[in-house]
Amino acid sequence: MTPSPATSTTTTLHAWHAGLAQAMASVAEPTFCSALVAALRSLVPIESVLLGLECKGLAPRPLYQCGIPTEYREALIERYYARGYLLDPFCLAMDNGLAEGFYHLSEIAPDDFFNSEYYRTNYLRCGSVEDAHFIVDLGGQRKVSLCVYQGSSGARFSEADLSLLRTAFPLVRELMRQFDERGGLVRSLDGHRAAASRSAAPPGLNQQIRDAFMNFGSDRLTEREREIAHLLLRGHSAKSSARVLDISPETVRMHRKNLYTKLEIGSQAELFALFIDWLTA
Repeated sequence: MTPSPATSTTTTLHAWHAGLAQAMASVAEPTFCSALVAALRSLVPIESVLLGLECKGLAPRPLYQCGIPTEYREALIERYYARGYLLDPFCLAMDNGLAEGFYHLSEIAPDDFFNSEYYRTNYLRCGSVEDAHFIVDLGGQRKVSLCVYQGSSGARFSEADLSLLRTAFPLVRELMRQFDERGGLVRSLDGHRAAASRSAAPPGLNQQIRDAFMNFGSDRLTEREREIAHLLLRGHSAKSSARVLDISPETVRMHRKNLYTKLEIGSQAELFALFIDWLTA
């Protein structure tokens, strides 16, 4: 016998409230992260989770992860925290002052992001098709990013799923702030100290990477061509790049053609590969 909608809703609410109670009870401990994720999973099927601390001008720091298949962990965690975040739409948006809230990737990403080499390399090849983030402002230019994503099963979040997660944001925000204020966040960082030393950029290196990003192609490209290369790498189309730079799409296409010629490449995939080589040189 199929449960009635009322019965299913009641069961979900019981699980959600029980999960919240467990999260509240552990808010001063590193175990809070897993308790909060379990509560969210009672509302919506969530395959994988990545939780990180974002401090303006610094490399993100890992706090917690679960559900990431073994074969994708290095690419999704170590490579991301080492350099991949520099092209990540959420990291870029937060560094530019994105307000706290719940956001789906499609709300943040540039218009051509889903056709970009970054999306193919750091999403599709890593078993992910989409993600959504709870962004919580902790003050002092610190934000927590709780990323929930799908991919391994090929499933996507439904509109109902996203609506439920969005509705949960006020509770997630308050719990995250308590997690910070009562010391759980610091304890989680201490627990990831060894992993962070391997995967996150050490002091000073993050600025070097950012300088490399800004100087990419400086020996051959004009300043305008470098600006367009950066926008293309981030997933902007010619039209979107034109809006950002306040020039015409035709001018963007001309500069794109010129920079491809100067760099001796013929596609965005080759531009992306060249940029990654530049970062790791």
